[in-house]
Amino acid sequence: MAKLPQKLQIIPLGGLGEIGKNMTVVRCGDDIIVIDSGLMFPEDSMPGIDLVIPDISYLLDNRDLIRAIILTHGHEDHIGALPFVLKQLCVPVYGTRLTLGIVSNRLKENNIANSNLHTVEAGDEIVLGHFKIGFIHVNHSIADSVALSIKTPVGTIVHTGDFKFDQTPVDGRSSDFHKFSELGDQGVLVLLADSTNAERPGYTQSERIVGATFEETFRVARERIVIATFSSNIHRIQQAINAANQYGRKVAVLGRSMINVVNIAIELGYLHIPDGILIDIDEINNYPASRIVIITTGSQGEPMSALTRMAMSDHKKVDIAPGDTIIISATPIPGNEKLVFRNIDYLLRQGAEVVYESAAGIHVSGHASQEELKLMHNLVRPKFFIPVHGEYRHLIKHAKLAQDLGMTKENIFIADNGSILEFTREKGQVSGKVTAGSILVDGLGVGDVGNIVLRDRRQLSQDGILIMVVTMDKETGSILVGPDIVSRGFVYVRESEQLMEEAKDRVKLALEKCEVNGITEWASIKTSVREVLGKYLYEKTRRRPMILPIIMEV
Repeated sequence: MAKLPQKLQIIPLGGLGEIGKNMTVVRCGDDIIVIDSGLMFPEDSMPGIDLVIPDISYLLDNRDLIRAIILTHGHEDHIGALPFVLKQLCVPVYGTRLTLGIVSNRLKENNIANSNLHTVEAGDEIVLGHFKIGFIHVNHSIADSVALSIKTPVGTIVHTGDFKFDQTPVDGRSSDFHKFSELGDQGVLVLLADSTNAERPGYTQSERIVGATFEETFRVARERIVIATFSSNIHRIQQAINAANQYGRKVAVLGRSMINVVNIAIELGYLHIPDGILIDIDEINNYPASRIVIITTGSQGEPMSALTRMAMSDHKKVDIAPGDTIIISATPIPGNEKLVFRNIDYLLRQGAEVVYESAAGIHVSGHASQEELKLMHNLVRPKFFIPVHGEYRHLIKHAKLAQDLGMTKENIFIADNGSILEFTREKGQVSGKVTAGSILVDGLGVGDVGNIVLRDRRQLSQDGILIMVVTMDKETGSILVGPDIVSRGFVYVRESEQLMEEAKDRVKLALEKCEVNGITEWASIKTSVREVLGKYLYEKTRRRPMILPIIMEV
């Protein structure tokens, strides 16, 4: 009989020190499972980038050991990288019905076969190599979310996924307190827990609060109502539909991702819509404005979203009219505040009433606040703890909470992406590092844009470009035509003729100097031109445009 492994490794490949691209590897012996496969949206310092996904070099190097990818829920920061990962790794994927419904749609859009998807339910257990994985129901801002219990020969791991303890959930299903307590009684070696709201004291409010606010807003609204929220928040969409039904309004759904998720949720039975309530967006003008509700995307101010187009009076099918009520039922993700508030301003200019996050009860978080995190720790009572899913300050705060509850500092691991956290029954340590980081997706290119390209894009966006073109004699190296200078995003040439002429003179002198010194290497000539021109332009303008010398020889 084969000897059982005496240690296990937990290797985060994403989700630590950042919000997004969650991916965690668990390895025991020659068996690997991967928890989640998420993406992150680009930062301001990444011009032109569409998405950011985890670097999976470690998984590609160990592809024969991977038993499955296990998904905790259907948010993009947990499933969004799957289409890219499954193009390189042919492994089974396990998730709940709604999660896999959303995943199937994403894979179809990317022309990837989805025959290796396996549906599980809360309460199920599956065995993969040395792992016995249990799925535990938790509340979150998307239905069908689960935490994981992972039993190994070394000990049990509990991964909370994204969660909160909602005592009055919309679907009537509270988080499975009993299962977490039972695992705690049996003994848990390592807890990995959501840290997003670790800075927020108290408890996160129930999702039902939003339903009550919807009802009050619907009661006083006299014209059309437009609700912008995350397409994945099925419970919030359900509450909007319930309120619409109560006040005799028809509901139209707008935005590609919203339409896709609503259709999936209806098909799988997660959304319950009374007969005759749902209408096509083309039918909204067949009813009085006072009988219409539009549920749409764009709560984050995304430039191409339906709400942004309405705000800009640029939507083909919906024009905002004075008296319309716009409900933005989401908190701006850090970095999106300017876009969101710009939309609010434009909507207000069109005479709409705008209800947004600062109004109490229009949005609640899907993540546990401090008292719920303490409750999770007290239920599970782990030996070791790894705070996950959060920026560094969130991880630190969550670690301090665990210490306040009596856990020793030595048993808490604030890790970085790529850290190898190794555990035996008795001790834990950081035993090394694997390749981890970010892969940038730009259009169809995956990973072909790196730091150098980003640096060039930033320079172009900040100071523009100057192109210097000159034609030289191949034999003598003398100037035949030029130099000519083309400017884009640096200065307006017609208003800067003196600067351009002086720049040309400086370039001529540099080229003549190269000729005198017998420098014929193009690279050396270009470097000389770049240095002379760069120095002159900085002296005159205090700007550093990208300088692109082009030399043609005849």
